[in-house]
Amino acid sequence: MAVFFWPIIILIFFLLSGLRVVKEYERGVILTLGKYTSTRQPGLTWIFPGVQQMIKVDLRITTVDVPRQEAITKDNVPVGINAVVYFRVQVPEYAVLRVENYRYAVSQYALAALRDIVGGVELDTLLAERERIATEIKKVVDAETDAWGIDVTAIKMQDIELPAGMKRAMAAQAEAEREKRAIIIKSEGEIKAAENLSSAAVILSSAPGGLSLRTLETIDNLQPDPSKTVIFALPVEILEGFKKLGGNKRV
Repeated sequence: MAVFFWPIIILIFFLLSGLRVVKEYERGVILTLGKYTSTRQPGLTWIFPGVQQMIKVDLRITTVDVPRQEAITKDNVPVGINAVVYFRVQVPEYAVLRVENYRYAVSQYALAALRDIVGGVELDTLLAERERIATEIKKVVDAETDAWGIDVTAIKMQDIELPAGMKRAMAAQAEAEREKRAIIIKSEGEIKAAENLSSAAVILSSAPGGLSLRTLETIDNLQPDPSKTVIFALPVEILEGFKKLGGNKRV
């Protein structure tokens, strides 16, 4: 009886050894004797042990960090750039059969595209239009990786490192620009104040006794200090009054 059960036990073990579980976010690429035969969907599946091989491919968005790279801009400024590539596999069999290591391949192609595109723009453009340049890199990489069954969803430039001398020059330029704006704002304020004073002088001179009232108000606001001597010039209208009085006396 024991000899009779051995074939059954071996068969059960053989059947169990061929069971595979494909997760919801995965697909199983089946190679039969080294040749692609099918792609298995999520769930429990079975392959022929020793004859078939299943390679699981993750369909979720994958993040690949592009290490810091030295690039030369169009105006010959060396910059260090860190980037991140976001992509996902659309056609699992292409990602397995058409490229050896699709993660590494995407990273290296993004690196090459980054250097090429950064080399075609000036430093000011690179700093001011980072998102647009990253989008251009994404388009180039996405077009190349379509044949690998991969969709590049985004490329982000995390950091742009400038030479120390360039940083100091840009800081000095920014400081000079801030001083320039401050001087312009101050001069505009002085012009506005002068215009207001001129308008006030016209109004005071047109009103009878206006300058005298203004003089009295100024005297009233002064704080008495024995150590100081304050000299006031009499308004012209008061002097003219004195002239009239003098003329009447002569008559």
